[in-house]
Amino acid sequence: MKLWSKESTNTSQLIETFTVGRDKEFDILLAEYDVLGSLAHTQMLESVGLLTKEELEKIQIGLKEILEQIHHSQFTIHQDVEDIHSQIELLLTQKIGEAGKKIHSGRSRNDQVAVDIKLYLRAEVLLIKEEAKQLFDLLISQSEKYKNNLLPGYTHLQIAMPSSFGLWFGAYAESLVDDLELLAASYHITNKNPLGSGAGYGSSFPLNRTATTQTLNFQTLNYNSVYAQISRGKTEKIVAVGLSTIAATLSKLAMDCCLFINQNFGFISFPNELTTGSSIMPHKKNPDVFELIRAKCNRIQSIPNELTLLINNLPSGYHRDLQLTKEILFPAIEELKACLQMTRLMLSNIIIKDNILNDEKYKYLFSVEAVNELVNKGVSFREAYKQVGNDIEKGEFNFDYKKQLHHTHEGSIGNLCNDKIEEEMSKVLKKFINGK
Repeated sequence: MKLWSKESTNTSQLIETFTVGRDKEFDILLAEYDVLGSLAHTQMLESVGLLTKEELEKIQIGLKEILEQIHHSQFTIHQDVEDIHSQIELLLTQKIGEAGKKIHSGRSRNDQVAVDIKLYLRAEVLLIKEEAKQLFDLLISQSEKYKNNLLPGYTHLQIAMPSSFGLWFGAYAESLVDDLELLAASYHITNKNPLGSGAGYGSSFPLNRTATTQTLNFQTLNYNSVYAQISRGKTEKIVAVGLSTIAATLSKLAMDCCLFINQNFGFISFPNELTTGSSIMPHKKNPDVFELIRAKCNRIQSIPNELTLLINNLPSGYHRDLQLTKEILFPAIEELKACLQMTRLMLSNIIIKDNILNDEKYKYLFSVEAVNELVNKGVSFREAYKQVGNDIEKGEFNFDYKKQLHHTHEGSIGNLCNDKIEEEMSKVLKKFINGK
């Protein structure tokens, strides 16, 4: 069945297979939202006189029965049915008769799939926000727990200055704050109703788009009917940008963990059951989880670019190219949720090595502390720098690096400002509620 079928229609099977592609595979994810869109649309049709109350009652009962099938995983798209929209209309017509054929009045598949995708993305963005918030809470907790465990800091992968696990965990917590800022922006853009824009040029029916906006709990409309259609692809790309920033944070964190678990660093370890072994080397405990998080998240960061290449230079109006946004973006959403969950699992079980900086090789971490000590005694910074540098060159640097560090400014080892970071996260999370 095709919504556009006519008696004279006789499409080649080869053409049909090619044009449908993997669409049915991803349409299943939209099934719930397609029914919700139809419930809202038909309710509006009755209110403007295009359905009778009796027809609406039949339609709504039938659609809710289909929704129950979807919720209980009893729904499929039949082989001879083109897409999710056709399948739902077919099932509804089989259930209630002629009234089921009226639900497409004032609609095109274009605005039908547009609203389905908006509803799906809106729900998935909220799920990712929750996953990211749980990881954020863990990072803040671990930052507080290990704030006194010192760690060597690196620049250019060279030993640089003293850091701490409190600073390290807290850095990634604050990174998620900025990531969710962008995700909140994508949520705000997604939370606009395209339904009623038809094929992109509106309808001569007296549709009430404000009514469907309210029924579907959208914040507002995509007002212009042409823009409502050309927001397809753009909306997906904006969401992908939000996902990619979270992925970038996870990828960098995963890379740190791959380095830190390495025997030449030896800063952290994990229980055996969270690592993998080698087929030939019995001593190996490989950080495969972090390597896969790194790889998957690097791939997710490519999604905005892939969507750009797909939609770039398309003129206004609908084009079949947009069908492919689903197979690019939808798997990435699932991958990111899995990466957030696995990162949380691993960091919940991390084992931090004590007294790392007692190793002699880290003594130059404290060269800046030695410079600052001289400055505190009245030596100019430039002279203090030269003096300590000369001592290092001569092999005479012997600063007592076991003494307590005195870092007190905001965001330093001794003043993590985790409470402030939590306040910033609270502000961001509110943007998912009202979009402001």
